[in-house]
Amino acid sequence: MSDATAPPTLIPGLPTVDRTPVLVTGGTGTLGTAVVDELVRSGVPARMLVRTPGADREGVTQVVGDLRDDSGLADAVDGVQAIIHLATDARHAEDVDVDGTRRLAMAALDGTPPRFVHMSIVGCWDNPLPYYRVKARAETVVVDSGLPHVIVRATQFHGLTEQVLAPRAGGISLAPKGLRVAPVDPVWVAKMLVDLALEDHLTAGPIELAGPEVLTAREIAVLTAHVRGVPLRRALALPTVGGVLKAFADGSNLPGPSARRGGATYAEWLAAHY
Repeated sequence: MSDATAPPTLIPGLPTVDRTPVLVTGGTGTLGTAVVDELVRSGVPARMLVRTPGADREGVTQVVGDLRDDSGLADAVDGVQAIIHLATDARHAEDVDVDGTRRLAMAALDGTPPRFVHMSIVGCWDNPLPYYRVKARAETVVVDSGLPHVIVRATQFHGLTEQVLAPRAGGISLAPKGLRVAPVDPVWVAKMLVDLALEDHLTAGPIELAGPEVLTAREIAVLTAHVRGVPLRRALALPTVGGVLKAFADGSNLPGPSARRGGATYAEWLAAHY
């Protein structure tokens, strides 16, 4: 199809007739919510793997299950055309991100294998941060699974960028010396993920997604303070001590030259949220 996210021409009132569902894990998070919204807008039935059912929504079904013990996974993957795997848990990363991904992939192999779109992080192979190492191992699980797959790595979302680099109490911002970011809008990332899940041919990966600009930590702090109307009295550059901070200072979190760039700028996102 030429535009996977364009709403299809279907029978009025029956927007999901003859469409095969797409499973979304992590569908209640920031990115997951945007992905489910994009599937519904596109007229594609969305199926969510949830630990606790939420409110009913047209075009969305919920399957109760858990990546940590494989409960409900067989029902969740049954008959889907694609899986958009977003679920992550920094507190239980080994169990959810690595072993949970393996459990999900094994469940998906029992039958006609669906396309597996796996969400990861730009720079996860180049930074010793423990959570990043887990994300790298999860990628290996997907590659070794034998499923038709595409690995998608994104830079930091606008909301996380604001949370980490915005001025703190007293108008002081803190960031490693030399840190730069290419923050990205999760709504745009969601559209790209749905395109990759539904396109006719499997795109070779990994694919990097990033925002349209690269900003310094100070520029983020200044923009945030200005739009939020709070003071920025001082921007402190922390010494890059240790492998993690040095990797960030060296630009391990920045997209490569072949990355797909797009979505709202950080300033546009701020203006829309304040």
